[in-house]
Amino acid sequence: MSPLTARKLRNFKANRRGFYSAIIFSILFIVTLFAEFIANDKPIILTYNNAVYFPVLKQYPETLFGGDFESEADYRDAYVQDLIKEKGNGWMLWPLIRYNYKTINYDLPKPAPSAPSGENILGTDDQGRDVLARTIYGFRISVLFGLILTIFSSIFGITAGAIQGYFGGKIDLFFQRFIEIWSGLPVLFILIILASLVTPNFWWMLGIMLLFSWTSLVRVVRAEFLKARNYEYVKAAKALGVKEGVIIYRHLLPNAFISVVTFMPFLLTGAITTLTSLDFLGFGLPPGSPSLGELLSQGKTNLEAPWLGITAFLVLATMLSLLIFTGEAVRDTLDPRKI
Repeated sequence: MSPLTARKLRNFKANRRGFYSAIIFSILFIVTLFAEFIANDKPIILTYNNAVYFPVLKQYPETLFGGDFESEADYRDAYVQDLIKEKGNGWMLWPLIRYNYKTINYDLPKPAPSAPSGENILGTDDQGRDVLARTIYGFRISVLFGLILTIFSSIFGITAGAIQGYFGGKIDLFFQRFIEIWSGLPVLFILIILASLVTPNFWWMLGIMLLFSWTSLVRVVRAEFLKARNYEYVKAAKALGVKEGVIIYRHLLPNAFISVVTFMPFLLTGAITTLTSLDFLGFGLPPGSPSLGELLSQGKTNLEAPWLGITAFLVLATMLSLLIFTGEAVRDTLDPRKI
Protein backbone atom coordinates (compact mmCIF):
# COMPACT_ATOMS: atom_id res chain seq x y z
CA MET A 1 0.00 0.00 0.00
CA SER A 2 1.41 3.36 -1.03
CA PRO A 3 1.81 6.17 1.54
CA LEU A 4 -0.86 8.21 -0.27
CA THR A 5 -3.38 5.34 -0.14
CA ALA A 6 -2.60 4.74 3.52
CA ARG A 7 -3.19 8.43 4.26
CA LYS A 8 -6.54 8.35 2.43
CA LEU A 9 -7.57 5.26 4.40
CA ARG A 10 -6.67 6.98 7.67
CA ASN A 11 -8.71 10.03 6.65
CA PHE A 12 -11.68 7.80 5.85
CA LYS A 13 -11.44 6.05 9.22
CA ALA A 14 -11.13 9.42 10.94
CA ASN A 15 -14.62 10.29 9.70
CA ARG A 16 -16.31 8.00 12.19
CA ARG A 17 -19.84 8.65 10.99
CA GLY A 18 -19.02 7.72 7.41
CA PHE A 19 -16.71 4.86 8.38
CA TYR A 20 -19.22 3.12 10.63
CA SER A 21 -22.02 3.84 8.15
CA ALA A 22 -20.03 2.02 5.46
CA ILE A 23 -19.47 -0.94 7.78
CA ILE A 24 -23.12 -1.16 8.83
CA PHE A 25 -24.37 -0.87 5.26
CA SER A 26 -21.90 -3.51 4.05
CA ILE A 27 -22.99 -5.92 6.80
CA LEU A 28 -26.68 -5.40 6.00
CA PHE A 29 -26.09 -5.87 2.28
CA ILE A 30 -23.97 -9.00 2.70
CA VAL A 31 -26.54 -10.52 5.06
CA THR A 32 -29.43 -9.85 2.66
CA LEU A 33 -27.46 -11.45 -0.19
CA PHE A 34 -28.20 -14.74 1.56
CA ALA A 35 -31.88 -13.94 2.09
CA GLU A 36 -32.95 -17.44 0.98
CA PHE A 37 -31.03 -18.89 3.95
CA ILE A 38 -32.53 -16.36 6.38
CA ALA A 39 -36.18 -16.11 5.32
CA ASN A 40 -37.68 -19.02 3.41
CA ASP A 41 -40.59 -21.43 3.51
CA LYS A 42 -38.22 -24.29 2.67
CA PRO A 43 -35.71 -25.99 4.98
CA ILE A 44 -32.06 -25.27 4.41
CA ILE A 45 -31.25 -28.95 4.72
CA LEU A 46 -33.24 -32.10 5.52
CA THR A 47 -32.63 -35.81 5.76
CA TYR A 48 -34.98 -38.56 4.59
CA ASN A 49 -34.16 -42.26 4.75
CA ASN A 50 -30.50 -41.42 5.45
CA ALA A 51 -30.31 -39.25 2.30
CA VAL A 52 -29.49 -35.53 2.49
CA TYR A 53 -31.47 -32.92 0.53
CA PHE A 54 -31.17 -29.14 0.14
CA PRO A 55 -34.66 -27.77 -0.60
CA VAL A 56 -33.47 -24.17 -0.44
CA LEU A 57 -31.28 -24.85 -3.49
CA LYS A 58 -33.31 -27.43 -5.41
CA GLN A 59 -36.96 -28.35 -5.89
CA TYR A 60 -38.09 -31.81 -4.83
CA PRO A 61 -41.49 -33.37 -5.60
CA GLU A 62 -43.72 -34.47 -2.76
CA THR A 63 -43.64 -38.06 -4.07
CA LEU A 64 -39.92 -38.22 -3.19
CA PHE A 65 -40.95 -38.16 0.48
CA GLY A 66 -43.83 -40.59 0.10
CA GLY A 67 -46.50 -38.03 -0.78
CA ASP A 68 -49.17 -38.13 -3.47
CA PHE A 69 -48.36 -35.19 -5.76
CA GLU A 70 -45.66 -34.64 -8.36
CA SER A 71 -45.56 -30.93 -7.55
CA GLU A 72 -42.97 -29.41 -5.22
CA ALA A 73 -43.39 -30.40 -1.61
CA ASP A 74 -44.96 -27.89 0.77
CA TYR A 75 -42.59 -28.23 3.71
CA ARG A 76 -44.78 -26.08 5.94
CA ASP A 77 -47.60 -28.59 5.57
CA ALA A 78 -47.93 -30.79 8.65
CA TYR A 79 -48.58 -33.82 6.43
CA VAL A 80 -45.25 -33.41 4.59
CA GLN A 81 -43.43 -32.82 7.86
CA ASP A 82 -44.86 -36.05 9.28
CA LEU A 83 -43.77 -37.94 6.17
CA ILE A 84 -40.20 -36.72 6.57
CA LYS A 85 -39.93 -37.09 10.34
CA GLU A 86 -42.01 -40.20 11.02
CA LYS A 87 -41.81 -42.35 7.88
CA GLY A 88 -38.43 -41.15 6.72
CA ASN A 89 -36.86 -40.90 10.18
CA GLY A 90 -35.47 -37.53 9.12
CA TRP A 91 -35.08 -33.99 10.38
CA MET A 92 -35.18 -30.48 8.93
CA LEU A 93 -33.04 -27.39 9.56
CA TRP A 94 -35.21 -24.32 9.00
CA PRO A 95 -34.13 -20.72 8.31
CA LEU A 96 -34.50 -18.15 11.06
CA ILE A 97 -37.72 -16.86 9.44
CA ARG A 98 -40.00 -19.56 7.98
CA TYR A 99 -41.48 -17.31 5.33
CA ASN A 100 -40.43 -16.43 1.82
CA TYR A 101 -41.31 -12.99 0.42
CA LYS A 102 -44.31 -14.55 -1.37
CA THR A 103 -45.40 -17.01 1.33
CA ILE A 104 -48.95 -16.41 2.54
CA ASN A 105 -49.78 -17.16 6.16
CA TYR A 106 -53.19 -18.85 6.06
CA ASP A 107 -53.35 -19.28 9.86
CA LEU A 108 -53.68 -15.62 10.82
CA PRO A 109 -55.79 -14.94 13.91
CA LYS A 110 -57.28 -11.86 12.22
CA PRO A 111 -57.84 -10.82 8.61
CA ALA A 112 -54.80 -9.46 6.81
CA PRO A 113 -53.03 -7.16 7.30
CA SER A 114 -52.37 -8.56 10.77
CA ALA A 115 -50.43 -6.82 13.50
CA PRO A 116 -46.91 -7.89 14.59
CA SER A 117 -46.85 -11.11 16.59
CA GLY A 118 -44.48 -13.86 17.64
CA GLU A 119 -45.11 -15.64 14.33
CA ASN A 120 -44.80 -12.54 12.15
CA ILE A 121 -42.47 -10.14 13.95
CA LEU A 122 -43.33 -7.13 11.75
CA GLY A 123 -46.85 -8.30 10.96
CA THR A 124 -48.23 -9.18 7.54
CA ASP A 125 -49.29 -7.13 4.55
CA ASP A 126 -52.77 -7.02 3.06
CA GLN A 127 -52.20 -10.37 1.33
CA GLY A 128 -51.01 -12.19 4.44
CA ARG A 129 -47.31 -12.17 3.50
CA ASP A 130 -44.64 -11.71 6.16
CA VAL A 131 -43.43 -8.10 6.22
CA LEU A 132 -40.00 -8.91 7.66
CA ALA A 133 -39.28 -11.44 4.90
CA ARG A 134 -40.41 -9.02 2.20
CA THR A 135 -38.29 -6.27 3.76
CA ILE A 136 -35.16 -8.43 3.66
CA TYR A 137 -35.71 -9.39 0.03
CA GLY A 138 -36.75 -5.83 -0.85
CA PHE A 139 -33.58 -4.39 0.67
CA ARG A 140 -31.48 -6.76 -1.43
CA ILE A 141 -33.21 -6.10 -4.73
CA SER A 142 -33.15 -2.32 -4.17
CA VAL A 143 -29.42 -2.23 -3.45
CA LEU A 144 -28.56 -4.64 -6.29
CA PHE A 145 -30.65 -2.59 -8.70
CA GLY A 146 -28.97 0.62 -7.56
CA LEU A 147 -25.47 -0.86 -7.75
CA ILE A 148 -25.91 -2.28 -11.25
CA LEU A 149 -27.48 0.96 -12.49
CA THR A 150 -24.71 3.02 -10.90
CA ILE A 151 -21.97 0.90 -12.47
CA PHE A 152 -23.42 1.00 -15.98
CA SER A 153 -24.31 4.68 -15.68
CA SER A 154 -20.74 5.41 -14.64
CA ILE A 155 -19.34 3.48 -17.59
CA PHE A 156 -21.48 5.34 -20.15
CA GLY A 157 -21.13 8.69 -18.39
CA ILE A 158 -17.35 8.46 -18.08
CA THR A 159 -17.00 7.40 -21.73
CA ALA A 160 -19.18 10.26 -22.98
CA GLY A 161 -17.50 12.85 -20.76
CA ALA A 162 -14.02 11.67 -21.74
CA ILE A 163 -14.80 11.92 -25.47
CA GLN A 164 -16.27 15.40 -25.03
CA GLY A 165 -13.50 16.75 -22.87
CA TYR A 166 -10.59 15.26 -24.76
CA PHE A 167 -11.57 16.05 -28.34
CA GLY A 168 -13.53 19.26 -27.67
CA GLY A 169 -14.53 21.34 -30.70
CA LYS A 170 -17.64 20.34 -32.62
CA ILE A 171 -17.85 16.96 -30.91
CA ASP A 172 -18.08 18.67 -27.54
CA LEU A 173 -20.49 21.32 -28.85
CA PHE A 174 -23.03 18.96 -30.42
CA PHE A 175 -22.75 16.41 -27.62
CA GLN A 176 -23.33 19.09 -25.00
CA ARG A 177 -26.43 20.40 -26.80
CA PHE A 178 -27.78 16.84 -26.98
CA ILE A 179 -27.18 16.26 -23.27
CA GLU A 180 -28.88 19.55 -22.38
CA ILE A 181 -31.98 18.52 -24.33
CA TRP A 182 -31.89 14.95 -23.02
CA SER A 183 -31.45 16.10 -19.40
CA GLY A 184 -34.37 18.50 -19.73
CA LEU A 185 -36.88 15.74 -20.44
CA PRO A 186 -39.36 14.91 -17.66
CA VAL A 187 -37.66 11.67 -16.68
CA LEU A 188 -40.20 10.36 -14.17
CA PHE A 189 -43.13 10.83 -16.54
CA ILE A 190 -41.27 9.17 -19.40
CA LEU A 191 -40.35 6.25 -17.13
CA ILE A 192 -44.00 5.86 -16.17
CA ILE A 193 -45.12 5.94 -19.82
CA LEU A 194 -42.49 3.42 -20.92
CA ALA A 195 -43.17 1.15 -17.95
CA SER A 196 -46.89 1.16 -18.75
CA LEU A 197 -46.30 0.05 -22.36
CA VAL A 198 -44.62 -3.26 -21.47
CA THR A 199 -44.68 -5.81 -18.67
CA PRO A 200 -41.95 -4.50 -16.39
CA ASN A 201 -39.22 -6.69 -14.93
CA PHE A 202 -35.88 -6.12 -13.24
CA TRP A 203 -33.78 -5.85 -16.41
CA TRP A 204 -36.36 -3.87 -18.36
CA MET A 205 -36.60 -1.30 -15.56
CA LEU A 206 -32.80 -1.19 -15.41
CA GLY A 207 -32.57 -0.47 -19.13
CA ILE A 208 -35.22 2.25 -19.02
CA MET A 209 -33.57 4.07 -16.12
CA LEU A 210 -30.13 3.71 -17.69
CA LEU A 211 -31.35 5.78 -20.65
CA PHE A 212 -31.51 8.85 -18.42
CA SER A 213 -29.13 8.23 -15.51
CA TRP A 214 -25.83 8.19 -17.46
CA THR A 215 -25.81 11.97 -18.02
CA SER A 216 -25.20 12.79 -14.36
CA LEU A 217 -21.45 12.09 -14.55
CA VAL A 218 -20.76 13.58 -17.98
CA ARG A 219 -20.26 17.14 -16.77
CA VAL A 220 -17.82 16.16 -14.06
CA VAL A 221 -15.66 13.98 -16.32
CA ARG A 222 -15.84 16.49 -19.18
CA ALA A 223 -14.60 19.30 -16.94
CA GLU A 224 -11.67 17.21 -15.69
CA PHE A 225 -10.64 16.23 -19.23
CA LEU A 226 -10.96 19.78 -20.53
CA LYS A 227 -8.61 20.90 -17.80
CA ALA A 228 -6.13 18.04 -17.94
CA ARG A 229 -5.77 17.78 -21.72
CA ASN A 230 -3.66 20.96 -21.71
CA TYR A 231 -1.16 19.66 -19.15
CA GLU A 232 2.44 19.39 -20.29
CA TYR A 233 2.68 15.61 -19.87
CA VAL A 234 -0.36 15.15 -22.14
CA LYS A 235 1.18 17.37 -24.83
CA ALA A 236 4.45 15.46 -24.46
CA ALA A 237 2.63 12.14 -24.87
CA LYS A 238 0.96 13.42 -28.05
CA ALA A 239 4.30 14.62 -29.39
CA LEU A 240 5.81 11.19 -28.77
CA GLY A 241 3.03 9.58 -30.81
CA VAL A 242 1.20 7.88 -27.95
CA LYS A 243 -2.22 6.66 -29.05
CA GLU A 244 -5.16 8.79 -27.97
CA GLY A 245 -6.86 5.84 -26.32
CA VAL A 246 -3.79 5.27 -24.15
CA ILE A 247 -3.63 8.95 -23.20
CA ILE A 248 -7.30 8.97 -22.23
CA TYR A 249 -7.17 5.74 -20.26
CA ARG A 250 -3.75 5.94 -18.63
CA HIS A 251 -3.03 9.64 -18.21
CA LEU A 252 -6.35 11.50 -18.01
CA LEU A 253 -8.87 9.06 -16.58
CA PRO A 254 -7.15 8.75 -13.16
CA ASN A 255 -7.58 12.51 -12.69
CA ALA A 256 -11.32 12.25 -13.32
CA PHE A 257 -11.78 9.05 -11.36
CA ILE A 258 -11.61 10.84 -8.01
CA SER A 259 -14.59 13.01 -8.90
CA VAL A 260 -16.48 9.96 -10.21
CA VAL A 261 -15.95 7.95 -7.02
CA THR A 262 -17.13 10.93 -4.99
CA PHE A 263 -20.43 11.06 -6.86
CA MET A 264 -21.13 7.31 -7.00
CA PRO A 265 -22.75 6.90 -3.53
CA PHE A 266 -25.15 9.72 -4.38
CA LEU A 267 -25.94 8.10 -7.74
CA LEU A 268 -26.75 4.91 -5.84
CA THR A 269 -29.17 6.70 -3.52
CA GLY A 270 -30.85 8.37 -6.50
CA ALA A 271 -31.30 5.02 -8.26
CA ILE A 272 -32.85 3.42 -5.18
CA THR A 273 -35.15 6.40 -4.66
CA THR A 274 -36.34 6.36 -8.28
CA LEU A 275 -37.08 2.62 -8.18
CA THR A 276 -38.96 3.06 -4.90
CA SER A 277 -40.99 5.91 -6.40
CA LEU A 278 -41.98 3.84 -9.43
CA ASP A 279 -42.91 0.87 -7.26
CA PHE A 280 -44.97 3.17 -5.04
CA LEU A 281 -46.87 4.45 -8.09
CA GLY A 282 -47.35 0.93 -9.44
CA PHE A 283 -45.08 1.30 -12.49
CA GLY A 284 -42.02 -0.47 -11.14
CA LEU A 285 -41.20 -4.13 -10.65
CA PRO A 286 -43.79 -6.84 -11.48
CA PRO A 287 -46.67 -7.30 -9.01
CA GLY A 288 -45.70 -9.55 -6.13
CA SER A 289 -42.01 -8.60 -6.22
CA PRO A 290 -40.45 -7.76 -2.85
CA SER A 291 -40.40 -4.00 -3.07
CA LEU A 292 -40.02 -1.27 -0.47
CA GLY A 293 -42.03 1.09 -2.67
CA GLU A 294 -44.90 -1.41 -2.85
CA LEU A 295 -44.76 -1.74 0.95
CA LEU A 296 -45.02 2.05 1.22
CA SER A 297 -48.02 1.96 -1.09
CA GLN A 298 -49.67 -0.65 1.10
CA GLY A 299 -49.03 1.55 4.13
CA LYS A 300 -50.82 4.42 2.39
CA THR A 301 -53.74 2.20 1.42
CA ASN A 302 -54.06 0.47 4.80
CA LEU A 303 -53.89 3.29 7.31
CA GLU A 304 -55.27 0.96 9.97
CA ALA A 305 -52.00 -1.02 9.68
CA PRO A 306 -49.32 1.55 10.59
CA TRP A 307 -46.58 -1.10 10.81
CA LEU A 308 -46.50 -1.29 7.02
CA GLY A 309 -45.64 2.34 6.38
CA ILE A 310 -43.41 2.65 9.45
CA THR A 311 -41.34 -0.40 8.46
CA ALA A 312 -40.82 0.79 4.88
CA PHE A 313 -39.99 4.32 6.03
CA LEU A 314 -37.44 3.19 8.63
CA VAL A 315 -35.72 0.80 6.21
CA LEU A 316 -35.49 3.40 3.45
CA ALA A 317 -34.41 6.16 5.83
CA THR A 318 -31.70 3.96 7.34
CA MET A 319 -30.47 2.73 3.96
CA LEU A 320 -30.28 6.16 2.34
CA SER A 321 -28.77 7.78 5.45
CA LEU A 322 -25.99 5.19 5.58
CA LEU A 323 -25.23 5.71 1.89
CA ILE A 324 -25.21 9.50 2.18
CA PHE A 325 -22.91 9.44 5.23
CA THR A 326 -20.60 7.05 3.38
CA GLY A 327 -20.61 9.31 0.32
CA GLU A 328 -19.73 12.34 2.43
CA ALA A 329 -16.82 10.45 3.99
CA VAL A 330 -15.53 9.37 0.57
CA ARG A 331 -15.83 12.94 -0.72
CA ASP A 332 -13.85 14.32 2.23
CA THR A 333 -11.27 11.54 1.95
CA LEU A 334 -10.54 12.27 -1.71
CA ASP A 335 -10.51 16.05 -1.24
CA PRO A 336 -6.97 17.16 -2.29
CA ARG A 337 -6.99 19.83 0.40
CA LYS A 338 -7.30 17.16 3.12
CA ILE A 339 -4.83 14.61 1.78
